[in-house]
Amino acid sequence: MPKLTEQPIESQQLLFAVQTTQAGAVILFLGTVREFTNQRQTLALDYEAFAPMAIAEMERIEAEAREKWLVAKIETIHRLGHLTLGEISVGVAVSAPHRDAAFAAGQYVIDELKRRVPIWKKENWSDGSQEWVHP
Repeated sequence: MPKLTEQPIESQQLLFAVQTTQAGAVILFLGTVREFTNQRQTLALDYEAFAPMAIAEMERIEAEAREKWLVAKIETIHRLGHLTLGEISVGVAVSAPHRDAAFAAGQYVIDELKRRVPIWKKENWSDGSQEWVHP
């Protein structure tokens, strides 16, 4: 089940959540707060979401990935709140019998999450300005 959290994301917990003897492949994607976006320096990001809608859409995305590829487990988590440089903002872990399905499902989940899930981020720029963006 996908999660939203205001706590730091622990990559080891994501990996543990998808471990199974039915899988010969496990992939992990971590999105982090980067320092530069389009040559503008970022100091921090703030994430907000309408949680019930965001979780429901994340569940749909995971279900779609399960329909498209033979996967064992999928775990998706997104941070909310104030994040500084280098912090993990999103994590996707997928286990599957074979690597092709694990990679394809993981790519699909993160791409669709960024495109469809109602999570907004505010860029806090080094010049003191701020900008809200739908990721």
